[in-house]
Amino acid sequence: MSKKVILSGVQSTGNLTLGNYLGAIKNWKKMQEDYECHYMIANLHTLTIRNDPEKLRSNTLNLLALYIAAGIDPEKSNIFIQSQVASHAELAWVLNCFTYMGELSRMTQFKDKSTKHADNINSGLFTYPVLMAADILLYQADLVPVGEDQKQHLEITRDIAERFNGIYGKTFKIPEAYIGENAARVMGLQDPTSKMSKSSVIPNDSIFLNDEPDEIMKKFKKSVTDSENIVRFDVKEKPGISNLISIYSAITRKK
Repeated sequence: MSKKVILSGVQSTGNLTLGNYLGAIKNWKKMQEDYECHYMIANLHTLTIRNDPEKLRSNTLNLLALYIAAGIDPEKSNIFIQSQVASHAELAWVLNCFTYMGELSRMTQFKDKSTKHADNINSGLFTYPVLMAADILLYQADLVPVGEDQKQHLEITRDIAERFNGIYGKTFKIPEAYIGENAARVMGLQDPTSKMSKSSVIPNDSIFLNDEPDEIMKKFKKSVTDSENIVRFDVKEKPGISNLISIYSAITRKK
């Protein structure tokens, strides 16, 4: 019996955060034992913002090294750099012709990124979900690990695939969401209402995988909590404390 196919990836912008590891890569190591896994370094997706070419190249290779260091075995999983597989961009163009402007304009990530990068609202930012759809459909993925903020992208991928199949016959598999075991959603240490980000400009907001141990401890000690002298899990009322509890639970595997 053939294994089900999984496709996932991380953008090669900046260093990987603890959020990237706990929310995704930690589970990749487990998945490669049971699935046919394709893990990409999504450097084409980074082009929606302006990058220094040398830094982008360095980040791409560093990310490859971190994949392997985190336990992704090249003998068990297909690890690749997105831009080195021309079919991603080629299929994205084809799928663009089967995607409607109204669908793309409703994507919440486009609205969010347009606000953050108001000086560079380019068409790539708008059609970003189509390239993501091409990534997934190209490998006939059965499952795609997605966080809460990416569910819309999987939904539009399914819509595009079903539309294409309806016209040309069964061409693409319709992918399903893969919800990983204990997939943690790690928030920023200084802004616990926003997801920990590689591109955060807030000092001490993100823990990076290549941070020194002393630096990591300093960042945790400076993390935002609240004025109440009680430790309890309450995301709405105590987001800082709740975030630290979630991180501790994900690392120690304690409930």
